[in-house]
Formats: sequence, structure tokens, C-alpha cells
Amino acid sequence: MPDRSFIPTAAHIKATGQAQADLHSYAAETARARFGRRVFVRAVVEASNYCRQNCDYCGMRRDNGALSRFRATFEPLAELLIHQRPDSVTDVNIQTGEDPVAARDVVLPLVRMLRRETNLGISVCLGSLGPALYAQLHEAGATTYIMKFEMAGPGRYERFHAPGTLANRLRHIRLLADAGWNVSSGFIAGLPGQTTADLLTNLALAKTLPLAGCSVSPFIPGDETPLKDAPAADINQTLNCMAAMRLMRPDWVIPSVSALNLAQPVEGYRRGLRTGANLVTINLTPSEMRGNYLLYKRDRFIMTEERILHAIEAEGLTPSTESLADHLQSRRQPAPALPQAELASTSP
Repeated sequence: MPDRSFIPTAAHIKATGQAQADLHSYAAETARARFGRRVFVRAVVEASNYCRQNCDYCGMRRDNGALSRFRATFEPLAELLIHQRPDSVTDVNIQTGEDPVAARDVVLPLVRMLRRETNLGISVCLGSLGPALYAQLHEAGATTYIMKFEMAGPGRYERFHAPGTLANRLRHIRLLADAGWNVSSGFIAGLPGQTTADLLTNLALAKTLPLAGCSVSPFIPGDETPLKDAPAADINQTLNCMAAMRLMRPDWVIPSVSALNLAQPVEGYRRGLRTGANLVTINLTPSEMRGNYLLYKRDRFIMTEERILHAIEAEGLTPSTESLADHLQSRRQPAPALPQAELASTSP
């Protein structure tokens, strides 16, 4: 069982100098004690940039009329993932804007084909959908659903036009977990006006949710968003949140997100691994679509297999040979029954 005794404080979020070094070192040691030196290696393909939501911090918001929209077909993505994926990849994440059409017509057949043809663990990040489509995706072979709650506090959530309402977002997270999904969530650090108290509220909310993993992403002002002139997040604050999250939940899978390299080029990603992260993601989206999958800026920092493996090796870590899906499945297995002789010896 996870050690839930650690409670993040403002001092953790604000830590600098030696206090920060000690915090990050303790978080990394906690991750190694739980997972060893292995890091899960996942690939991502971005299958559609259509989105019915209008988040102020995202370039794919529906009001961005300058964005060339695409919806991939599943056959080329299947070919890529079945026959051309890097050897280090054990899992794949299929991601879109909130586009139910792509979820049904592209992602669902892709999941079915991957389950037939590969042993890849399959996660999806598709936004809020309906129970029937969730069930179809799960039955097809996807086992992890990524749904970020973005920020705690209904007022702030509404102010930034985050997806739907916070209450509904949390309802979907719990609905997915109740239906047997492994659910991963996350929040944004450094949004305009966000306080240390807000970040602690984010961590407190995350702790109450039925999650297998969680992320912290630094706010990066998107070029084609209402927040384009806002300052970027302080990477130190973001990493302190990651360290606090690791200490709060040693059992969680926590990614080093690619946006860390936008907040601090090159070194940001490796600092995530030094702060207890144990999941990395290689971007396999075809180049002709990648520039229009606009989370932050069109000039993206793409995490290739070479960059990922270099970062892992440089931090003295090693790619996991066990898939993330298998790891999470093993956590769900009931403890083996004791032999009858042992049962007899332990009875009062």
C-alpha cells in the first residue's frame, strides 16, 4: 500500500537551493525504492486536432480559426505502430482533441488492430466521451485512460474555459475508474494568477482521486491562445510539485512531460527524471500532422527515441522491459491464497 503520510506544504512548493536539492533527491530515492531504476517507455500518436472545447491555454481550442484541422485514418497509424515503432516502446498512447468522431472512427479501430497484432499496452487520451464509447474502447483493448483535471477550484476552472465543468470532469474520472480503467490525470502549474495555495489544492485533489498516475505540466503560453502574452511557468515550482507528488504517492506512475523542455531547454526533461518521474514518451506522430497538433507552440520540441534513451542513460536509469499496462495489471491482481497448511498455522 502507498505511504499516504506525506503532506505537501508551501515550503515544499517554494523550495530553492539545498532545500530543493534535498526534496528532489528524496523524491527520486522514493521512486527508485518503489520501481527500481526502470523507466516506462511509451509512444504517442496524435490522431486528430479537432476539439469541441475552448480552453484558454490550448492552441487546439475550437475558436482557433487559423489552425488547419486534421483527422488521421487508422491504417497508416497502425502500420507505423505495428511495423515501424522503436524497439524500446512497450506502450502506446493514442491522443486527440475532444473529437468523438475521431474516437469512434479512428481510435477505436486502431485499438482493435493493435490488440490483435501486438502486445503493446494501450492508453488513450480523448477527453470526455459517453459511457458507451468508453466501454467500446475498453472492450477493444485499451486499459488506461488519461483525463487531466487541469486545475482545482470551480471558479478558476470556469475562468480558463477548461473542459466542461470541474464537477463533470471529476465525475468522468471516477466513472472511468469504476468501470475498470486505470486512470491517469494531471494539472497545470504556473497558470496566470495561480498561487502556492492553488498548487497545494491541486495536489490535495489529485490525492483524493482513484488514479494510477498523475502529471504536472508547466504552463507554456500558446502562440494562438488568449494567454499568449502571459509569462511561462517557473520550472522550479513545477518540479517541486512533481517531487511533492512522488512523495505523496510513491506508487503512482509520473511522467516527465515534454513541456519541461520548453520551460528549460534540454535540461528540463532530465530534471523531471531526477525528481521521481518514471515514464517517458516518444512522439511518433507523422511529421505532416505534428505541427498542427498545437498544444503550445508550432515549433515543438519532439522527443525522439534517441533523445529519450539519451536522457534515461544520462540519469543512470534504464528502459523498462515490462509494459506499463502489465505493471498496472499486476497491481490489480489479488494476493495469492495461502496454502492450507499456512492457513492452519496462522489461525487463532
